[in-house]
Amino acid sequence: MGHKKKVYIDPKTLNLPLVGCDSHAHIVTPPLWEERDDVLLRAKEAGVRTIGEVLLGHKQYIEHKDYFDDKEHVFFIYGLHPTDLLEIDAGETERIYEDIMRDKKEKRKIRAVGEIGLDYYWKEVPHALQQEYFIKMLALAKQCALPVVIHSRDAFEDTVNILLEQGFHDYPLLWHCFDRDRECAEIVLSHGWHISIPGSVTYKANAHVREALKIIDRERLLLETDSPYLSPEPWRGKSNEPAFTVFTAECVAKELEVGTAELWEQCGNNARRFFGVE
Repeated sequence: MGHKKKVYIDPKTLNLPLVGCDSHAHIVTPPLWEERDDVLLRAKEAGVRTIGEVLLGHKQYIEHKDYFDDKEHVFFIYGLHPTDLLEIDAGETERIYEDIMRDKKEKRKIRAVGEIGLDYYWKEVPHALQQEYFIKMLALAKQCALPVVIHSRDAFEDTVNILLEQGFHDYPLLWHCFDRDRECAEIVLSHGWHISIPGSVTYKANAHVREALKIIDRERLLLETDSPYLSPEPWRGKSNEPAFTVFTAECVAKELEVGTAELWEQCGNNARRFFGVE
């Protein structure tokens, strides 16, 4: 017997209104950057009104920020990824601080510090170095009075402990790409933080994430792609993009037994409120 041919559904066919938000995308990353104009157009056609673009490090910020000058629906999340720390020098955090302060005066595109945190999955960067820069970036976020977006992979306990040691209980904080269980969701929520759900919630193996959805305060729930990674079904195996946020919304709405359009609007409004954008 032959394999059943996979059907790739056009996100426009969900007919969602232009009120959604992809709270975390990497459009500057190949292959999305090569077709950036089309990527943004497809997002709009699918109902994505707002996009949080992640820029990691001073070099990436300087090289790509100008493209988004006239893209009022795109805001920036700007910081240092824990797996990039071997590629920077001692002046990087100061450059990021200066970029943020300049942006506050001129453009106000940077709406959060992130994605920052810990990644113990990849072994190259020593844990001690990750923790050192995590603390530095948390201090920078407080200094700049900006929310934070957290990256935590195989490091949940250490991430939470550092956040609490640095005084981030009840600080505006978004737990990006949440892939944990109900117990971890309870911990995140107990500290007043928000949770963002990626496309991997649609994967068969992630029943624990779908179960965790049921305890998340609807006012603190956001959606994201983390594109070009983690494409949701039915696009798994292909490059992800902001338009595909609609499939994550559809899955989450089904689990919560609410209408997809209703959830789409609420999560979009939650994101715009969290990041302080229109």
